[in-house]
Amino acid sequence: MHIPFSVLVLAISFVLIALRNVANIKLQIWQIVTGGAIAVLLAGQITFAAALSYIDPTVIVFLIGIFIVGDALTESGYMQYVAYRIFGYAKSVDSLVLLVMLVMGIGSMVLLNDTLAVIGTPVVLLFAAQEKIDPKLMLLALAFSITIGSVASPIGNPQNILIASSGLVSNQFITFPVYLLVPTLINIALAYAVLRVLYRKEFKRGREVRGAVGIKDLKLARLCKISIAILVIGIAAYTLLEASGWKGVMNFAYIAPVAAMPILIFSDKRRKIAAGIDWSTIVFFISMFVLVGAVWQSGFAQMLVGNLDYGVGSVPVILLVNVVGSQFISNVPMVMLYLKLLAYKSVPSVAAMALAAGSTVAGNLFILGAASNIIIVTKAEKKYGHTISFWDFTRAGIIITAINIAVYWLFLSA
Repeated sequence: MHIPFSVLVLAISFVLIALRNVANIKLQIWQIVTGGAIAVLLAGQITFAAALSYIDPTVIVFLIGIFIVGDALTESGYMQYVAYRIFGYAKSVDSLVLLVMLVMGIGSMVLLNDTLAVIGTPVVLLFAAQEKIDPKLMLLALAFSITIGSVASPIGNPQNILIASSGLVSNQFITFPVYLLVPTLINIALAYAVLRVLYRKEFKRGREVRGAVGIKDLKLARLCKISIAILVIGIAAYTLLEASGWKGVMNFAYIAPVAAMPILIFSDKRRKIAAGIDWSTIVFFISMFVLVGAVWQSGFAQMLVGNLDYGVGSVPVILLVNVVGSQFISNVPMVMLYLKLLAYKSVPSVAAMALAAGSTVAGNLFILGAASNIIIVTKAEKKYGHTISFWDFTRAGIIITAINIAVYWLFLSA
């Protein structure tokens, strides 16, 4: 079988990311992926015009807005204040990690997992620093919980929004939780159990119970409340319009930038907050779109999935193919491809639910499997100096992904 150059570049990018800590490679994840994107452009695997067409401006614009709101929440101290009101009274590391995973997982059902990645990273690192907990444990707890939690909602992540609007699912806000809420909550609990085993030393001690911390900037905190309200209302309005058949009436990309407007217009710290946008993560996503676009254009992924003549609509095939396929072309392109395959089949709603589950928990296998992972890893590394290696993520991710798939398989096949 001929393997296209773009697929080789993607594979090499994975290897470099896996080895960067072991081999002491002084490159960040965004630099590796950007190098891969440049390589496929220079090799003529994709034209510049085609590369531009694969870049999803919705994701880029949304992320910029979310970064502004997230940085303002941190700068004002309001995020820390709310975090202590929710998590501050947990009496042990054990209960703290479990509470973080439940709250963040359930939160990702409403605010998108990418949003929780931006807001949650400084929160978990704050507790890690003050309680002297291994920051890797807290970052992994955040990453796995928001990925798993987002499965059960039609607005939990970008691929679920695609599935919800595909026509394969009716009454999305009922169908998703009916099929997926119970196994999702079970999977969050089981992910916690895996981390408890892998980081058992961290769970053996108590913690000092602290009161709520004060807000540093009351004016900015009030603006943040307005921004969060706009964000929640905007996402709810978009989802209801889409579910009602009013597709295209509202552009999802503008919700986060509009939510950021109160901060950018009325805050005295607007320049500092705008300057703090995590551009390396933005560059990563642009580069990843180009690299995945080159792989998609090669036809390699379509050929592999297109050979699935038997059981393409069955729960086990959908789960396994999407977990594996998402590692090569990312979960959103994988869902786009699989929706085209299912469009020619007469499949029940459970097939769409399996697609949502498989493509989403694929993000728990490797760092590059979910956009929220990249946001957490790059933000933690660049702004706070904490690194999660490929192995740190994968040794837990392999176990958690296997458990996730088994649980969804059991529930969706019943």
